[in-house]
Amino acid sequence: MRHGVGGRKLNRTSSHRKAMRRNMVQSLIEHGRIKTTLVKAKDVRAFAERLFTLAIDGSLAARQRATALLNDRQIVPRDRQADYDRMSDEDRARTHRSRSGRRYRAATTRPGVEFTSESVVNRLFTEIGPALKARIADRGSAGGYTRIIKLAEPRLGDAAPTAILEIVSAEDAPRTGRTDTNRRRRKAEARYALFAGGVTSTAAAAKAQAEQAPAEEAAPEGDSTED
Repeated sequence: MRHGVGGRKLNRTSSHRKAMRRNMVQSLIEHGRIKTTLVKAKDVRAFAERLFTLAIDGSLAARQRATALLNDRQIVPRDRQADYDRMSDEDRARTHRSRSGRRYRAATTRPGVEFTSESVVNRLFTEIGPALKARIADRGSAGGYTRIIKLAEPRLGDAAPTAILEIVSAEDAPRTGRTDTNRRRRKAEARYALFAGGVTSTAAAAKAQAEQAPAEEAAPEGDSTED
């Protein structure tokens, strides 16, 4: 019996699912948003939120845990992508590895190398983590680091619903409450006000509201004569 077994199988083996989540979250960290199916976006979102929580922590233990969960990948600068495509495998390895054998963390120029790539984990902890931490300080609540935007057009081939998974930046304003401009909301608030005034039935409230509306329309707006 499979009690307590959560998650989605996505018609994949466990190793395939883990690799898919890692690759998609790495692309999310690199580009800030990814387009995928709605089911995959919902599945990857939980894993991404977990890594973003570690990035907000920012400790050495959190960095080591994120590296174990995510697997580090190198990000090639966009302005250097054409040069990287023309390189041989040996030159590409030099852009990813320092002379000591360790990966470059930041995309800084090193001796003997035209450019270097950037570590995904480094970007997660140096850029995304502080930005999300500042956003938490402004809003006063944690969580909700990503959003899913459903798209109207389905995927070609199997018509699967598609969506965009993106990181919520610190510049995005928090969602405000509803305003009283909605017609149904105004009617409901007026009905509740009548009930509070002693009206005990819906029919009586509708009658009182109908009698009140013409009186408001017939009321003068004020003296409009000019001096």
